[in-house]
Amino acid sequence: MGRSSIDLYSNDVGAPFVDIKSFAAYVGGSPTNISVGARRLGLNTALLTGLGNDPVGDFILNFLQNEGVETKFSPRKPGHRTSAVILGIEPPDKFPLVYYRDNCADIELTIDDVLAAPVAQSRVFQFAGTNLSKEPSRSATMFAAEVARQAGTEVVFDIDFRPDQWHDPRAFGVVVRSALRLVDIIIGTEDEINAAMLADPGQLTLTHSQVSDTKVSGDVDTAIATLLTLGPKALLQKRGSEGVRIHLKQEDGSIEQIDAPGYPVDVYNILGAGDAFGAGFLYGYVKGWGWYKAARL
Repeated sequence: MGRSSIDLYSNDVGAPFVDIKSFAAYVGGSPTNISVGARRLGLNTALLTGLGNDPVGDFILNFLQNEGVETKFSPRKPGHRTSAVILGIEPPDKFPLVYYRDNCADIELTIDDVLAAPVAQSRVFQFAGTNLSKEPSRSATMFAAEVARQAGTEVVFDIDFRPDQWHDPRAFGVVVRSALRLVDIIIGTEDEINAAMLADPGQLTLTHSQVSDTKVSGDVDTAIATLLTLGPKALLQKRGSEGVRIHLKQEDGSIEQIDAPGYPVDVYNILGAGDAFGAGFLYGYVKGWGWYKAARL
């Protein structure tokens, strides 16, 4: 459940943003990407997102239907627009990104939209932090997590910190922490984990308009320990080239750690890598694999 967008990626790899001549169109948004990735691996997935009555919404629906993702629970939102993202690609470490989410349709998801979706019939309910940035999506998402927990559906939360989507970056942590009582598994980077405990906006560093890769200073181990006291049984810390560290809460309050190494690759574009990981992990988790094996997929 959450955001969807048309993603316009620069065709001019390596060119500064001001020199880009053309873009290629794709479909994006963290929950949308995860639904597609998990479907490609073989899971049955349904997406609850909001779309405008516009050609961009048509583009997204056509792509998802071709991928086999169930879209009948994703409503059109008259008077609102399907969102968009524009991305420059300057490997290995510059990926300037601009979100166009003013008046966007996916933030208009309501409790009624949740009631029309098969949340209680699902094995896993997954949502992202951006869902919580504004109403009515915030309340609808919290309601969906309540429905899931009552039905025995596992709730997986991708922290998905996008500071430009919040009126105050500290509000992100306040809202996220209030939602964790409904969450079984958290997924996030070190920076996103620190953002969930953010106390001072001075902890943020944003370079090259890389909204999806905002740096957040802090004591990540203390943050993890605190977040796990709020409800979740596990936190998956995405560590880039070092793979994933799984933090499992034990009955005595201690935390077991499992390191799952990554695979060496050449970096051309970091956007979406975490979503691909999320899809692979969820596949393995639903199939009953152990934490290590699922995190390696």
